[in-house]
This record gives sequence, C-alpha cells and structure tokens, in this order.
Amino acid sequence: MPNRLANAQSPYLLQHQDNPVDWYEWGEAAFEAARREDKPIFLSIGYSTCHWCHVMAHESFEDDGVAALMNRAFVNVKVDREERPDLDQLYMTVCQMMTGSGGWPLTLLLTPEKKPFFATTYIPRETRGGRLGMLEWIPRVEAAWAEHRADVVASADEVTGLLQQAAALDGSDAALDHDAPHLAFAQLQRRYDAQHGGFGGAPKFPSPHTLVFLLRYGHRTGEAAATHMAAHTLRRMRLGGIFDHVGYGFHRYATDATWTLPHFEKMLYDQAMLAWAYTEAFQATREPVFEATAREVLAYVLRDLAAPEGGFFSAEDADSEGREGAFYVWTLDELGEALGPDLAPLAARLFEVEAAGNFEDEATRRRTGENVLHLRKPLTEWSEVLEREEAALRQQVEVIRERLYEHRAQRPRPGLDDKILTDWNGLMLGALARAARVFEDDGYRAAALRTAGFVLSTMRTDDGRLLHRYRDGHAGLDANLDDYAFLIHGLDELYATSFEPHYLRTAVELMETALARFWDAERGAFFFAPADRDDLIVRPKEAYDGALPSGNSMMMLNLLRLGRLTGRPAWEQRAEDVGRFFGEAVRRQPSGFTGMLLAQGFAVGPAYEVVLAGDPREAGMQAMVEALRGAYVPESVVVLRPPGDAPALAELAPYTADQRALGGQATAYVCRRYACEAPTTDPAAMLSALGIAKS
Repeated sequence: MPNRLANAQSPYLLQHQDNPVDWYEWGEAAFEAARREDKPIFLSIGYSTCHWCHVMAHESFEDDGVAALMNRAFVNVKVDREERPDLDQLYMTVCQMMTGSGGWPLTLLLTPEKKPFFATTYIPRETRGGRLGMLEWIPRVEAAWAEHRADVVASADEVTGLLQQAAALDGSDAALDHDAPHLAFAQLQRRYDAQHGGFGGAPKFPSPHTLVFLLRYGHRTGEAAATHMAAHTLRRMRLGGIFDHVGYGFHRYATDATWTLPHFEKMLYDQAMLAWAYTEAFQATREPVFEATAREVLAYVLRDLAAPEGGFFSAEDADSEGREGAFYVWTLDELGEALGPDLAPLAARLFEVEAAGNFEDEATRRRTGENVLHLRKPLTEWSEVLEREEAALRQQVEVIRERLYEHRAQRPRPGLDDKILTDWNGLMLGALARAARVFEDDGYRAAALRTAGFVLSTMRTDDGRLLHRYRDGHAGLDANLDDYAFLIHGLDELYATSFEPHYLRTAVELMETALARFWDAERGAFFFAPADRDDLIVRPKEAYDGALPSGNSMMMLNLLRLGRLTGRPAWEQRAEDVGRFFGEAVRRQPSGFTGMLLAQGFAVGPAYEVVLAGDPREAGMQAMVEALRGAYVPESVVVLRPPGDAPALAELAPYTADQRALGGQATAYVCRRYACEAPTTDPAAMLSALGIAKS
C-alpha cells in the first residue's frame, strides 16, 4: 500500500510512496508523532535526479528488513531539497560541521524538537568499505536513545547552540574590500587548469558565475589572463563529455579533470547559468562558438524542459534502465548500427569511441564497454588533421548528430522532474532575455515573455507574494529569498530586452516585498527564509556562491541595478549594507564569493546609466539600441523613455521626465558616477561616452 507520500506534490517524494518505510512529509504531524512515540526523527533529504539517493532507496528504503527497523526506531521524514532549500541549507551546514563534508542523500537524526545529533550522507544496507550499514547502525541508535538519552540530548543542544551562534553573528563592519576582486582573480589563477580549463582537479563543476566574474574582471581591468581563463574553460567544456553532443545541454558536473566523464543529470539552473555565461562570453570575445553553444543549450531547454502550460521543468535524471548514464553512452557496435559503415568510422575517431569503452560505472569503477562522446579538439583543427573542408566536415558531423539523436530516441528516457520552481525559472527567464537581445532572436524574446507571463500569473499571490513550486496544476510553498532574487534578476533582463515598463515595475514591487519579508533591519543583509516561517530551529543568511550565486549576492546586484534604473539611492545603500555584513567572509576567501563580486564590480564601476529618449519604432532609435546591444558594457543599465509624458515610466523613474528627444531625433543621455555627458543623437558618440570605440 502507498504510504503518506502518495499525497505529495514533489516528484522526489512520490518516488518513495511505495516504500515499506512509514514516511512522513516535514511538518507538525511528524513532530507530534515523534513526541508522542518518544522517538528520534530520521530525516532524509535528497532530490529526484540524485544518483546516490536512488542507490540508498533501492538498497534500504525498498527493503522490508531495513524498513521494519526504521519504522520501529524512528519517525521517518522525507524532504525534497528543491522544495525546501531552507531545510537543506540548514541541515547541510550541520552535516559539514559534524563530518567536514556533505552531499546527497543527506541523512540526519533529530530530536522531536528538530535538534540534530547525527549527520552523514549515504548509508549502505550492510556494513562495507568502512561504512556502518543500516542493519547494524539502527540497533545501535536505538540503544543509545534508550540508554544514553541525556548524552544524545546534550549533543543535540550543543549542535543547535553552535548553529544559533553562527546565525547571530553581527557580520563585519567594513565595506567589501576593493582588493577582493584582485585577490579572487589571483586565487582562481593559482587553481586554474591551464590545459583543460576549470579550477582544481576532479570533480569539476562549471561554476558559471565565476566565469562571468572573470569575463567582467578582464573587461574592467584589461587583465587578458582573466578573459582567457573563462573563455578557455568554456571552450573545453563544450568539447568535453559534460556537454551532450547528441541532444545538447550540459550535464551536472564532470567526475574527472578533463570534462570527459560526466555525472549525467541535467538541471534547469545549470542550463540557465551556462547560457548566460556563453552569451556573455560571445559579447566579450565575439567568438562564434560561444553563440553556437548558448543556442544549443537553449534549444535543449525549449525542446525537452518546456512545460506545456508555461515555464520550465526542473531536471532530467542521470539514471535510466536502472543505470546511470544508460541513455547517453554508446558502444562501438551501437555506433555502427546507428550510423552505418560510411559515417561510423568518422564518428568513432572524432568522438573517441573505442571497443573497451571510456565510461566507468561510478559504483564499481569498472569499464562497461560504453563510451561518453567527447572531442579532444575543435572541428576547426579536425578539418586540418583530416584534410577536409571545415564546412563539409561540420555538415557531416550534423548528419551524425541527427542520426544518433534518432537512434537514441528509441531508448528509455531518464526520469523527468516535472515540478516548476520560481527561482530556477527566474534564471532561465534572464538567460532567454539576454540571448534575445544579444543574438537579436525574436524566438527567445517570445519564450522569455511567455515564461514571465506564466510565473507572474501562477506563482504570485493576490497580495504580491511569490510561491516556490508549481506542479500538476497546483502552486504552493511560500517562496524563499532565491525565488525573489532570481526572478527580479530575470525581470531586469527582460526589461532590458523589451523596454516594457510593466516588467520593471514588477521587479520593483517584488523588491519591496522582499525587503519587507527577508531584510534584517538590525544587522543588514537578507535572511534566506521569511520571518513568519516557524518550522526552522535557526533562520540563516547565505552568501557563499556555490552551484548558484547566493540570494544575497544576487539581491546586492539587483538593488544596485534597480537603484540606478529608478533613481533610488536608498537601495544602493542597502546593497552596500549587504556587502558590509559579509565583508569579512569575503575577505577570508574572495574566490568563494564571485557572485557577490559581480555586484561589487557594478558598485565600484565604472558603471553607466543610459537613457534613450525617442520613439522605439523610429530608425534612429533602433540604430541606438543596436549599437548598445552590439557592445560589451556589463556594468550598465538602460532606460528607454518614449515620446510624450510617458506616465508609466515617469512613475518608476522620475529623473527621466526632462530627458527628451532633441529635435525629434533619438537621443542618448549617458551618465557615470552621477555625472552626465552632453546628450547626443549619434550612436558613435554614445559609444564613445561609454568608453567604446565603434568598430
């Protein structure tokens, strides 16, 4: 019989609805049961596309013997980390404090008061490799709970006290160090892999916000090495197996140092952030490969992750047919079957497909005879090696890709996590809007408008608050800071593309709501959870930029940009307060806060405000807009002031009231550090005021 999780909305929780474990969802029913039955809470946190979550589920949660022990000893609670990132952050911090590391599945034991006294990640069914198995571990926990309760409770109180002390820190009292970007660059340079790109050894994560930081740092300072590090990393990732050469899109990370062997899950947020990074790399370098890659990523998202009702699904699993990567890997025989004798030898040589295989099973570390497709060098170099015209080779490779795609489509597809999350959709909205204006693509613009329309009509309540998750016709879960931060970012990008005041106004309204619900009026910066959430033992603030920029980092940038767009110096002061609160943490490890350093780069400048006054349909205005969008000026905001009174814009940005088209011609007003150049009707003069010589 299905357990309590049968009523859940989360695809991850629904994966466990038929377990013999008596699972609860996180909530008062579970806490009350723990108090009533005098049992500790077994808290299991994971997500639907997590490979080792699946392994632990198959080994233990689907096993009647393990389940019987769990049901006897614990009140068992399942949490989807993507639905409750606040709980995940809080208890992941506990795991890192107690063990020095973390990951998923995340496994904790809590008192009925939600205080943690044990934390780890994956636990095998039986003891092996130095890891105590569930069958041996659970009876030991039962004995400790029964015989040494005072020690267990004392440990839980101590851990909770440390969490509360950390959350109560006043932060630093100095603005972000102006040397922090230089120190971050130096740290990244020391860890940089000059051969393969990326930073450090295996495993390697894309960290797109770090690459964007390097692009902007190189542009701002003239440090060519920073631009090279970002560009080379992006090139190597596109060639590697972390990129899906058949269906496009990027896998989660590489398990090796060469980007060859991926962890195969595909996450919406990775696609959004990498589309941003590749689009910005094209702006900075004009290299066609970066535009092509951004378009390929977006093609994957629009084809495979777009929800029929609007917005985008969360992820595709790493596993299919019970194995990680089964959908994506190829044997030499499969390649021949799909391509035939004419194309198979070329594909095998280009993509290094061999009989022995290059793919290792992550659990056994044994080669399976299967291959992850990857390129050691770009097709430009291959054309020289093969003595073929590059255009002809590219055409052949596209035929290979299409045939492999058709062949692969017959395989069982990995599972789809079909929930729609506001924060990740905000990131994708931003990526689509940026790509639309940089590549002058109306299809991306339409997709961005459709995404914004869905999120704002479905994920926002009548009183202006955001909801976090939508699935199967139901929106729910009160939003976190990241939902506001990433959606505001997406709306800012959409305004820059569409110049529709509605999106700027909505961004401003959401910022006002976020300040009311998340801002710490006593010490500055934003809490991750709103003040009225009552099921957390600690209300933390997050600033470290991990797989994604933190909500505080993105909010700092949002405050600066919206402050300049709307003429609100108070919001720029709030941004400075965010930087001040986290200044000491950034000083200690600046390369861990590259998202926050993006905001600092805007604050320190040079940053520009541009008001374009005139009719957006007029040829002169279109020339102005095209000139701006063809330039790389990342630290800038642009407002379009239409003719007449423009009441919608005047309400949002009163300072634009007197900025009008001169002589009926499109006019640019360029300001820097609160000082404005003389207005101009010449696109070249506008670019010159922005420090750019028109090519």
